[in-house]
Amino acid sequence: MTNDRPGRASAGPAERRLRAGREDEAEALSELALRSKGHWGYDAAFLAACREELRLRPGEVAARRTTVAEQAGRILGFATLEGASPEGELGMLFVDPEAIGGGVGRLLYRHVLREAGRLGFTRLTIEADPHAEAFYLAMGAERVGDAPSGSIPDRALPLLAAWP
Repeated sequence: MTNDRPGRASAGPAERRLRAGREDEAEALSELALRSKGHWGYDAAFLAACREELRLRPGEVAARRTTVAEQAGRILGFATLEGASPEGELGMLFVDPEAIGGGVGRLLYRHVLREAGRLGFTRLTIEADPHAEAFYLAMGAERVGDAPSGSIPDRALPLLAAWP
């Protein structure tokens, strides 16, 4: 049933939810990360060079504190909270290209910050793709320098910090 009144939700799609990632999803999450990276127009050679760095392996999903955003059983994105308190890293945050711009990234980012605070982290670093820097800045992160790319020689990435 649809409600045409402004500001009122319509009955329809299932709610988005966050949950812990499962080890059997490692390959699917890795492929989502590559699709998400590809959204920014990188060519096949660039994406091939990034494949290993963007790969989650079975056995790493829980250790990297992976959170999955899903809707009606479909994975929309995921994020990882890595390291040990007091300082850690937002290791990965990727959204399926079809869901980019729909609030999934914000949902995951805010969740990771809350979880980091709950676990005693006082600071998270983020090595951001240059195309994602504006998102993190808008979410309250601050640029603190540059970090070398783990995939592309002589490429620097924005290094940001966030405080839970």
